[in-house]
Amino acid sequence: MNRSLFRLTAYLQLGIAILTATGCAPTQPFFLNESPDLQHYLNTATRIEYPDVDVASLPETTQTLEPLSIGNHDYQFWDMTLEECVSIALNNAKFLITTGGIAEARQNVADQFVSGTPEQFNSIYDVAIQQSTTQTVPLLVDGNGNRVLPRGAFRANQVGGVEDALAEFDAQTSAFFSSDTTDRPQNTQVPVATQTVTNTAQSAISKRLATGGVATLRHQVLYNRSKTPLDQTLRALDSDWTAVVEAQIQHPLMRNRGTLVNRIPVVLASLNEDTSITDFEMSVRNLVRDVENAYWDLYVAYRNVSSAVIARNSAIVTAQVAKFQLEGGTGNIQDLSQAVGQYYLFRGQLESALAGSNLPGADRFGVYGAERRLRELMGQSATDGRLVRPIEEPTLARVEYDWDDSVAQTLYLSPELRRSKIELKKNELELIAAKNQILPDVNLSLLYRQVGLGDTFGPPRRRDQPFPEPGSSALSALTGGDFQEGSVRLEITPPAYGARREHARIRNAELRLTRQQTFLQEQERLLISKLSNAVAGVATHYQLVQTIAQRWQAAEVEVDARLAEYKGGQGQIVFVLQSQERRANAQIDYYRALGEYNKLLNYVDYLKGTLLANSSIVLEEGPWNQKAYWDALERARERSAGRKLQYGVSRPGVVRQGPVRDAEAASQIIGSGTSTFGETLPPETDLFDDLPGEPLGLNLEPHRHPVEVSDRSLLDWGSTPGEMLQLGPSPDSLTPGTPSWIPSRMPAAGGRATPPGQATQARAVAPISYETPLSDDGLAPSPVRRH
Repeated sequence: MNRSLFRLTAYLQLGIAILTATGCAPTQPFFLNESPDLQHYLNTATRIEYPDVDVASLPETTQTLEPLSIGNHDYQFWDMTLEECVSIALNNAKFLITTGGIAEARQNVADQFVSGTPEQFNSIYDVAIQQSTTQTVPLLVDGNGNRVLPRGAFRANQVGGVEDALAEFDAQTSAFFSSDTTDRPQNTQVPVATQTVTNTAQSAISKRLATGGVATLRHQVLYNRSKTPLDQTLRALDSDWTAVVEAQIQHPLMRNRGTLVNRIPVVLASLNEDTSITDFEMSVRNLVRDVENAYWDLYVAYRNVSSAVIARNSAIVTAQVAKFQLEGGTGNIQDLSQAVGQYYLFRGQLESALAGSNLPGADRFGVYGAERRLRELMGQSATDGRLVRPIEEPTLARVEYDWDDSVAQTLYLSPELRRSKIELKKNELELIAAKNQILPDVNLSLLYRQVGLGDTFGPPRRRDQPFPEPGSSALSALTGGDFQEGSVRLEITPPAYGARREHARIRNAELRLTRQQTFLQEQERLLISKLSNAVAGVATHYQLVQTIAQRWQAAEVEVDARLAEYKGGQGQIVFVLQSQERRANAQIDYYRALGEYNKLLNYVDYLKGTLLANSSIVLEEGPWNQKAYWDALERARERSAGRKLQYGVSRPGVVRQGPVRDAEAASQIIGSGTSTFGETLPPETDLFDDLPGEPLGLNLEPHRHPVEVSDRSLLDWGSTPGEMLQLGPSPDSLTPGTPSWIPSRMPAAGGRATPPGQATQARAVAPISYETPLSDDGLAPSPVRRH
């Protein structure tokens, strides 16, 4: 070779190597039409830009009206029952705007939702997302078309949905075509050059079996042509075709053997779906409870307005009496000023009860704020010209719970405990997978092969010619079955000496399983403790309702007596004002206690896991595509017509006990309590007749007999804000004229006097019937009787 040409070639190779190592992009690129001013880019490279998305806002967002406040009372009442509120909330729920946990005091999560991400909150899409989750690792095959199987231990967080786990058992096809040529001189005394052409085509289908093995069917076609002079003396033909058909089965004998181990990823994926469904159930349950709590909070807020209106009107009456006495010479300016101050006190309470206030001791939300919180849960706009008004009265019945039944229902029906038991089952399966990895990897491979060789690949043109005759067919020789081969291979790979990693994996799985078992035990203990507090709170708050009702009655009598005494010129106005304040506080406390009593009844059902059943709410799968029903029917026919194949010795693995049963069956599964239909205890029932005296020396008369309270249904408040603010005794019905000191901008205090012969409706704090009717569609769960 020319030395200068060799030097040039060496320099060229060196330059290519340097260029490859350093890259080919210059640090200072040159452009033909480059602008000297790049500030339009440099100054705005990191500015905040708006994403290009097209999502239409909801009408509840864009068409919201001005919020209701002290200066805006433009609305109509929207009378709703609790069932209607829950139904609207569930129908509008795409994301479940609620908090997790089982705390008795719930908080609003609207502020967290606005600044959060979709993954932080449950939605109606979560179960479907979990079912469609897939792994990033594809199905792999080796060069021979055999499936390559994962051989490690499985964890629940490493698998996707059930369909993704079942995809590991799908058949995988593969094919390739390769062509190799050789043109190479040989190191012989006589100059000889080897020229060969080798073409190979292979197609295979491989499937993983549930027992852990791999079955593969493979077909190969090889073409070989050689022009080596030395081979011409030995080869009968210049070229030849080889057709091969192979059937191979690889099966593990120790590690990863059996359906139990190989189906663990599928079972873990199904348990992950169960966890997602349980989380969705808990979110629906929490939303229902939040709606009911918000409903009773709004009811109590309305009652606070009623109490504040009555207290304000009473203060007006007292101030009028003080003014008339001052004008008549029997009063003094101090009494009038004190009465006027009392009026402004109650007026401030009315304003806070209506619109809310952040001042200490005042209702933070009021009617308007509580109604907005309820609307948030219902999926409604903040303001739409209507004000939700609860028309369902809280129950006054005394409810008693069978403790054994309640404990059994809680331990069986609580979704929190069910979720922990699902996690426990996951840990048990993970421990099985970890123990399997310590076994030696012993694989048996069986291979059967048929071979055909010929001058051509296809069938012969005239008649069969045996190889190596010209015109012989490789395909004909293959189908003739004259050449058959077999192979048996046993591979043994024990764990590394000491198997430290395998032992550590088993120990880790055992510790996590023990931790989950202990967690479940402590979770059950603390849940029963919460149930104990709730059941005790029900009894306590019912007693408080009775006690505060008597306190309210006493305050009513005192107010009438003090006011009559003051009108007669014998009493002092300070006593009248104090009695009116005590009456207002007793009335407000009564409705607060009544609301808390109903919320506690809801909380007991919440802890027992019977809240959705008592609300006639059932969770079920949505409708499928019509083809899915056809496919399911076809698979069911196949299973019913087939025979179960036993793979030697099989061991049962129970993962689930079937569908969740109702509350009546819970006491038969857990605990020793007996199921009862329950009863509504009448108020005259004496539970302490067999005891020597009343316990703790308490006066149980309020607990045994009804107490009459004078209140009015919210439906009697009229249909306008003005009528709502005119409740209570009318000042004009007691004393003539309107006091000159009443502010002109305050709501009119003319009021509506009770017409003659129409007494205010009296409600008795007495047990009422608690029955939940069953629906006729057969889908609603049976309600849990409370007695």
